[in-house]
Amino acid sequence: MKPKIYVTRKLPDVIISYLSNECEVRMWDKEDEPVPPEILAEEIEEVDGLLCLLTETIDERLLGKGRNLKVVSNMAVGYNNIDIQAAKSKGVQVTNTPGVLTETTADLTFGLLIATARRFEESINYVKEGKWKTWSPMGLTGQDIFGATLGIIGMGDIGEAVASRAKGFKMNVLYHNRKRKIAAEETLGAAYRELDDLLTESDFVVVLTPYTPQTHDLISYKELALMKPTSILINTSRGGIVNEEALYQALLEKKIYAAGLDVFEQEPVSLTHPLLQLPNVTALPHIGSASVTTRMKMAKLAAFNLLEALQHRTPPNLVVTV
Repeated sequence: MKPKIYVTRKLPDVIISYLSNECEVRMWDKEDEPVPPEILAEEIEEVDGLLCLLTETIDERLLGKGRNLKVVSNMAVGYNNIDIQAAKSKGVQVTNTPGVLTETTADLTFGLLIATARRFEESINYVKEGKWKTWSPMGLTGQDIFGATLGIIGMGDIGEAVASRAKGFKMNVLYHNRKRKIAAEETLGAAYRELDDLLTESDFVVVLTPYTPQTHDLISYKELALMKPTSILINTSRGGIVNEEALYQALLEKKIYAAGLDVFEQEPVSLTHPLLQLPNVTALPHIGSASVTTRMKMAKLAAFNLLEALQHRTPPNLVVTV
């Protein structure tokens, strides 16, 4: 008898066909709408495996309903949507999809940095709203990127990929990380700084650290107040790492120049969110890995991880082992 799995979002047919060769597949059939928690709770009762997204909260209560559940395959690098300790205690393996999205997310991060620094969103609206009447000497001026100092918080694979891109702009690269990355210092010319020093020296601060209890509100008002009034904050990691109330206040008080955000603490972000009311905030809908090629790689890897676990082999991307 084939193992039963549940897929929490509509995936491309090629992925479902791949899974169907080995499993009995049930799937939430809406691409742009998350599965309701009550339906997920019903589905998980009978399945051996779950392929989910960051939009699903896989907590202890839900895991407790999975009588036959053996593996949760998260189609993401992060896994803060899953109660890891509860999964381990219940003997459920957890996997993720690292590596395949590094370059795409680095592209998006650097693109958001450029868009925020040069005020792309404001300029696009300026044209579309018919406000472009003449050339103004200081109209819609932003901040230079070439030769500026970039501070990276979290020098993992994506951080190193962003640093590599920055070298093409002759940027001075600083970084803060739990551990020194000597190889990155040698190959990328990056210099280690304590967090406060990085914030003080950088023209651009890019947040790329994983979200953990230790990094929650890592960047709050005290940290933002250390930054230059001409500096720009970019967050393409997780929303909870930057305190949004503090960021709003710092932008209002012109403690920093602007912010580019691909992530928010609550997603999707509310249209009434204070940060969305500010002209110097460039906001994106969590699209760091959103290229066709990369999302397909993520889906294939999530499916592969799931099947390996169900076939009693060791998945290549284990977060929780049992």
